[in-house]
Amino acid sequence: MKKRIVEFKNINKSYKDVVAVKNFNLEIYEGEFLTLLGPSGCGKTTSLRILAGFEKPSNGEVYLEEQQINEIPSYQRPINMVFQNYALFPHMNIFDNVAYGLRQKKISEEEIKSEVTKFLSLVKLEGYEKRNIWQLSGGQQQRVALARALINKPKILLLDEPLAALDKKLRKEMQIELQNLQKNLNITFILVTHDQEEALSMSDRICVMNEGNIIQAGSPNDLYDLPINKFVANFIGKSNFIECEIQTISEKFIEINFNNKLLNLNKNLINFNQNDKAIMSFRPEKLKINYDVSLKNGLLLKSKVLNKIFLGEYTEYYLSNNEIGEFYFLNTNSREEDKKINPGTEINLWIDAGDIILLKNN
Repeated sequence: MKKRIVEFKNINKSYKDVVAVKNFNLEIYEGEFLTLLGPSGCGKTTSLRILAGFEKPSNGEVYLEEQQINEIPSYQRPINMVFQNYALFPHMNIFDNVAYGLRQKKISEEEIKSEVTKFLSLVKLEGYEKRNIWQLSGGQQQRVALARALINKPKILLLDEPLAALDKKLRKEMQIELQNLQKNLNITFILVTHDQEEALSMSDRICVMNEGNIIQAGSPNDLYDLPINKFVANFIGKSNFIECEIQTISEKFIEINFNNKLLNLNKNLINFNQNDKAIMSFRPEKLKINYDVSLKNGLLLKSKVLNKIFLGEYTEYYLSNNEIGEFYFLNTNSREEDKKINPGTEINLWIDAGDIILLKNN
């Protein structure tokens, strides 16, 4: 059984008339890589700062290993934080930056040298000890900030959008490095980001936030395949949406009516009633071109291509259908197929009923 290391219990945080976090409840487990994901202003960084001790909740309790820590100052919490701007000391070389926390604890210089060497090796910066901060690239500075935070062996490492300033290639490399570090050290990592690709690639669990609260929490696969509502479906990747009405409900299936067409969809964890208005949601990569639809349960969408964008491993299409309006299609198939599909082309696309998720219409 997983050991709980952090609990947010009924946390609220307001700044005068602005509510940043409301009725926030979350349990975080030892050795977990958890991500708070959401748009700007959703409360994710405020929640992180409350755990770090940089902010006090307006009400509610925060527990660390079952001990309430509301009144414990930040410097007494076994928690370290890596900021978006890294917050390195420009007047110190790399060795002194990483050694700073250990020197504050009055540890011997011999042990400090051993530990700094170890942690610089962990972040692949061995041999860089005497370099100045301004001589490093953004990715290298990020590694120094990680080494400085990890050398104190915190129970929890907080990461506040630490990769935002890096270019795409370097960001992907650092995602892998962070994931490897977390698994090797078995430290609880809590990441704040608005980048859904970053969250999906690194996290054991993601909490999607909006307007100060958690909308849905789960594994990357669960959130992508089984979003609880339209906000989550559209924030984690791209989705297409079609309004429909619940016709009948059986033990395993829900029959929906869309423009007088009946379709059987798999039941999910969302409760519906007969005659409810609902939304069919499906991912653009699930669509198939000119698919053999005989004896199949799904939707045929006769569509016109409005635009196409080549993105390397796939091509993204914007299309229009008379019944559902504009929607997306991602083609990951052959380049030869792509060459035949251009703006103005009319194509038939098929979505299988098994790839459609039913969501509440709210």
